[in-house]
Amino acid sequence: MLIVDDIWTALKEVMDPEIPTVSLVDLGVITHVEITDGNVARVKMTPTFAGCPAMDYMKNQVQEKLEEMGFDGVEVEMNFDEAWSSNRLTEEGRRDLAKHGLAPPPRFEGALQLDLLNDVPCPNCGSRNTELKSPFGPTLCRSLHYCKDCGEAFEQFKPL
Repeated sequence: MLIVDDIWTALKEVMDPEIPTVSLVDLGVITHVEITDGNVARVKMTPTFAGCPAMDYMKNQVQEKLEEMGFDGVEVEMNFDEAWSSNRLTEEGRRDLAKHGLAPPPRFEGALQLDLLNDVPCPNCGSRNTELKSPFGPTLCRSLHYCKDCGEAFEQFKPL
């Protein structure tokens, strides 16, 4: 008999389509998991942005993974009741972002201050001698930076 922990374990194998080193679980996109009395797996997901172009793809990947597990039914819901926050990233997710070459966002409390985009360690060399080049990166969730020590440009997964 499958239990909720089995679902969490299986979903750790479903990777973010834009950052394939990070699972949806470690990205904090999977927000709720349950199994009903009728052996139906239910999952709620909150994407990083409401307009994320990968929402349908992620939902389908989760659906397929759970269908492989043999449930009598699978329900995957995109849920926007509570906005996603970069504080939902697990420590493993933060390490996996760095493996992908993205500076992980800092944890924050209260209102987000934009100065968090100015103090970003380089994911390549660790230096904090970096400069924000643009708060707008190739996707809504990234900003562009430059490391003055190693000379590499890099992106940060924005704190939200």
